[in-house]
Amino acid sequence: MTDASMRLDQAVSPERVARAVYTGIREAACTLRADVLEAIRASWLDAKKHESASRASEVLHAMVENALIGDRDQVPICQDTGTVWVCLELGEERRVSGDVFSRVDFAVARAYEDGKLRMSVVRDALFDRTNTNTNAPAFCEVRMVPGKGARVHVMLKGGGSDNASRVVMLSPDAGPAGVKRAVVECVREKAANACPPLIVGVGVGATFDKVAGLAKHALLRPVGSRAASDEAAAFEQSVLEEVNATGIGPAALGGAPTALAVHVETAPCHIAALPVAINMGCCAMRSATIDLVTEEGYALEFPAAQTWEGDDMNMHRVADQDAQAAEEAARRKERA
Repeated sequence: MTDASMRLDQAVSPERVARAVYTGIREAACTLRADVLEAIRASWLDAKKHESASRASEVLHAMVENALIGDRDQVPICQDTGTVWVCLELGEERRVSGDVFSRVDFAVARAYEDGKLRMSVVRDALFDRTNTNTNAPAFCEVRMVPGKGARVHVMLKGGGSDNASRVVMLSPDAGPAGVKRAVVECVREKAANACPPLIVGVGVGATFDKVAGLAKHALLRPVGSRAASDEAAAFEQSVLEEVNATGIGPAALGGAPTALAVHVETAPCHIAALPVAINMGCCAMRSATIDLVTEEGYALEFPAAQTWEGDDMNMHRVADQDAQAAEEAARRKERA
């Protein structure tokens, strides 16, 4: 094999990433993650055994039924189909060429239009809160990882669970007890608006801007999976028990569980810092992971009638929206 063919074999095309994102969105919007569904179902069966937990049992049963209907009829399991977070993981021997993120945005627009999913992204958080009408841009990152693999994580994140999340900068002497206290306080104050039972992603370490990413990545870990170490597993269990002791319960109507899992990711940090991020994952935890090398996870399906080359439909839509935005800005300026 020549050097050129080896480089080509190791390349991941933007179109391949975009197709995976499209499929991941369509799947995640309508099909609850299997680990989450099983955890909710197990909680429902447990609640059924206790007469005092009848309300929790009814709520959990409704959640299981909602998930089954969504998967069967391929309709969204939550009306808030969220913003799209995409994490592209590339092995150190892989590469991606071209404008991958613009292709991802095209995939987002196509998936939300084809799936009739709610568009929830505004043009600018502060100065122009008009809807983009494509649910783009996606919020993307690229991570280099050891090995030869390549995969993409797609997460749909609703407003309720993200609004219930926070970042705090603790003093180093706060230690594990301070981290636990921060998590439990956040749950007490915010969980009712985040559609429990929750998966609580906790990031500890790194820097102010990076710690929230640790918490979000923690949500990708399957419910019931083992933590990185016995020490981390014990800490997660301790926090989970205290979270569930709040009694907030499913749909914040009391009972148990308030959370299905607490997942913690840690990183190095400055000697004078203890950054902590809490990212709530709601009962409709929607994410998908697609292997870009083996295509395991999901078949990379895409409507055959339309190609990626010269994506006129999306380009014209974006151009029309830009023109409309410019006209509206001109009208506002005249009125001022």
